[in-house]
Amino acid sequence: MNRDYPLEKVRNFGIIAHIDAGKTTTSERILFYTGMTHKIGEVHEGDTVTDWMEQERERGITITAAAITCFWNPTYMGTDTSKKVRFNIIDTPGHIDFTVEVKRSLRVLDGAVVVFDGVAGVEPQSETNWRYADDGNVPRLCFINKMDRMGASFEKSFQSILDRLSKQAVRFQIPIGLEEHHDGVIDLLRMKAYKFEGSMGEKVIEMDIPADQMEEAKKYHHELVEKIVEHDDAQMHAYLEGKEIPFAELQKTVRKAVIGNKMFPVFTGSALKNKGVQLVLDAVVDYLPSPLEIPAVDGIDPRTGGPAVRHADDSEPFSALVFKLQSDPFVGALSFFRVYSGTVEAGSYVFNSTTGKRERLSRIVRLQANEREEVKQVFAGEIAAAVGFKEAKTSHTLCDENNPIVLDPIKFMEPVISLRIEPKTKADQEKMGLALKRLSDEDPTFRISTNTETGETIISGMGELHLEIMVDRMKREFTVEANVGKPQVAYKETILAEAEAEHKYIKQTGGKGQYGHVRLTLRPMKPLVEGKKIPKNVSRYDHFEFIDSIKGGVIPQEFIPAVEKGVKEATERGILAGFPMVDVSCELTFGSYHDVDSSEIAYKIAGSQAFQDAAKRAKPVLLEPIMRMEVVVPEKFVGDVTGYLASKRASIDDVGEQGMNKVVSSKVPLAEMFGFTTALRSMTEGRASSTMEFDHYEVVPPNVAQTIIESRK
Repeated sequence: MNRDYPLEKVRNFGIIAHIDAGKTTTSERILFYTGMTHKIGEVHEGDTVTDWMEQERERGITITAAAITCFWNPTYMGTDTSKKVRFNIIDTPGHIDFTVEVKRSLRVLDGAVVVFDGVAGVEPQSETNWRYADDGNVPRLCFINKMDRMGASFEKSFQSILDRLSKQAVRFQIPIGLEEHHDGVIDLLRMKAYKFEGSMGEKVIEMDIPADQMEEAKKYHHELVEKIVEHDDAQMHAYLEGKEIPFAELQKTVRKAVIGNKMFPVFTGSALKNKGVQLVLDAVVDYLPSPLEIPAVDGIDPRTGGPAVRHADDSEPFSALVFKLQSDPFVGALSFFRVYSGTVEAGSYVFNSTTGKRERLSRIVRLQANEREEVKQVFAGEIAAAVGFKEAKTSHTLCDENNPIVLDPIKFMEPVISLRIEPKTKADQEKMGLALKRLSDEDPTFRISTNTETGETIISGMGELHLEIMVDRMKREFTVEANVGKPQVAYKETILAEAEAEHKYIKQTGGKGQYGHVRLTLRPMKPLVEGKKIPKNVSRYDHFEFIDSIKGGVIPQEFIPAVEKGVKEATERGILAGFPMVDVSCELTFGSYHDVDSSEIAYKIAGSQAFQDAAKRAKPVLLEPIMRMEVVVPEKFVGDVTGYLASKRASIDDVGEQGMNKVVSSKVPLAEMFGFTTALRSMTEGRASSTMEFDHYEVVPPNVAQTIIESRK
């Protein structure tokens, strides 16, 4: 079967922005103008196509990245369809708690349209998303939206892009009028004005530039041409000699500069008032890359461990990356994947090189948001969704079994907030386990764990809104009612000194008595020396070791496992606050026995009691998890952030640079970090972002430990 559309006429791009900049409104216009819908959905009316989840429509925010396939014929081509292009578009969320969606979408897209609010300009999440796009070298176009709003200023918004994101941003358009007088746009490269007529702005009318804006347009046209010719030596010479450079030549240079991330064209308009969106789509065709124009994708050959490369070519071995899982009410679990090379057919088997297992790809669908179209085969450079995968998860590589490759995985941030959750009824118990597993499969930043001590289920995520939405989804999609608690920290206990204790367990009853007698020495456990064998008399576990040093049979051999069991059980509840004890070495040095009364239970109790007695004298301390934290923050807020961290017992390791921002690296106790995300947003006007991951356990300072111990009594 042959490809139904040439690869050079495919554009995989995303729409990214800060919350409320108008991404979804822009996406709805795109669907309408490309003929995918016959009515424009509005966020404020709750009938959008891309925001199809109930929570999205209620809150007016985008939570999941919606994938849409559609076609566009550039407006300047008229009825000539030789330049018609297939778009695979992803509309991503703007809220900081859902940045995982933006991060993973950018990993599989070839370009992005970044939408800005014409009143607010660059906002905090625009900075974070721009940073993700920088990390992935994703070419971008900018669209300054909402020119019809009170207080809109193209120049201020454009300046904020230059100041806060990139000096490579270049005006390609300026608006005709602002606020209620916004009437169209001027194309500075073509030197033409455009108005949008018809009930939905579907008629694009080309006209001469209004006389009162001619001077301004000429000034910016020269500026634009200067910026373009900087990227081509021959054009630069011609320009300096005063020659006119043909429009088509300038366009070619722009395309090359945009694909190389050396230029970011800026467009403008009002999506809500149906002005300017079609010209942005023209620019996607003209300037954003096809899958053929992006670098080949790198990976590792799992057989050799050496590098492997795949090009966007149907004749190469199949390789694809799963970037999202989604529960679909009609077809079950959908696995969205981007094909990097080769082709794959519905009904065939693919090799999951991440798990080392084969999976059957029963059906392939293309999504028009919440509508779906079955396809028999997908080709290199395309995005589709698979039905029928059992074990494929986000970030897994699918490939040809005879030519395996493992593509670079998508890196996700560690969750920063945890809550205890319990089902309300017995009926909810079983359903809750299934619901949590489904949700964590869909969202890699949503984690589930069990507190071994209390048996409680703990859910972790990127922020309070994130967990709130997850609990809400559990209730709506899986009909599970649950109670949620307050955040908790997993403390541990250990000892810092050596101590000895002896315990005799003697119990006389009417018949046979109980007798067990042991002497133990506790020490802090030393790390294992590499290459050194563990002696036969030592049982070593992850955070505990037991040494049997009994000589001459003072305790018969059959009772020693009972002593070890009693000691090991005693480590599960520490003597300070009942947290598990770790990194303890326990040596059984002496004891005695009774011919008739000695029993396993007596030695187990004696061992447990002797361990507790010795632990009390071995300088017991509390340990707390220390997190490695990075805060990316604009320079003017660095002092506030470092001061706040210092007040939270953090040690600042380094303050480095990242583009126009500073990166504050520190080690900080997890216990002090609840509510940090919210505090960080308020102290930096929401412009900072933080990532946090576990680093090590450390002794809790005595004054803090005392408070924790008392709270447990």
